[in-house]
Amino acid sequence: MTGNSYYYRKLHSLLGVIPVGFFLVEHLITNYEAFNGGHQAFIDSVMWLNNLPLIFFLELFGIWIPILYHGVYGLYVAFQSRNNASRYGYFRNLMFTLQRVTGVVTLIFIGWHFFQTRFQVTLGNETHEGLGVVMHEIFTNPVFFTLYLIGVLAATFHFSNGMWSFLVSWGITVGPRAQRVSSVIWLGVFVIMSIMFVLTMVAFTDASFQDTSVLDLTSKH
Repeated sequence: MTGNSYYYRKLHSLLGVIPVGFFLVEHLITNYEAFNGGHQAFIDSVMWLNNLPLIFFLELFGIWIPILYHGVYGLYVAFQSRNNASRYGYFRNLMFTLQRVTGVVTLIFIGWHFFQTRFQVTLGNETHEGLGVVMHEIFTNPVFFTLYLIGVLAATFHFSNGMWSFLVSWGITVGPRAQRVSSVIWLGVFVIMSIMFVLTMVAFTDASFQDTSVLDLTSKH
């Protein structure tokens, strides 16, 4: 693997942005409808996505295979890499360590979330229309709420800090000033996305998500 490690790392980096990063942002926008428009808006958003043409292949080749590669190779990198404080300094070395830790947490979180939601739909134990109820049950459980909060913050940090690293490794932010500006920008992205995710989680605890009887399930975008 060592001979081709440069290309493996480049592919790992690229897939962390496209499409894995896109998947996180899309997931945020879809779920934020729970806060922005309530139960009906959330279900409409879910149904719109799942009525896209060739959705199975879009998800398989555009989400799950890239996530699998990014996650598995990321685990390899996490356990092979060593911190380098003498080269990067304490702060950037801390970010390096947190990137690896949050990568592992995020991979576990995605697998767990997938099992609780989409996999249950695939098995026929749940429907897309019932996902609002599922999320309500998850977030009204204090233990699950806490675990999801950890997972969401880990995923958001991993994406934001990963974008900083991506811009450096691909030669886009090459100077110290550009990297400092990039740090501020992606810190802001982390804060904004985290707030939006937390607002979404709280929105799912509302009683309107307890059942689907009040929804107009025939409405589609």
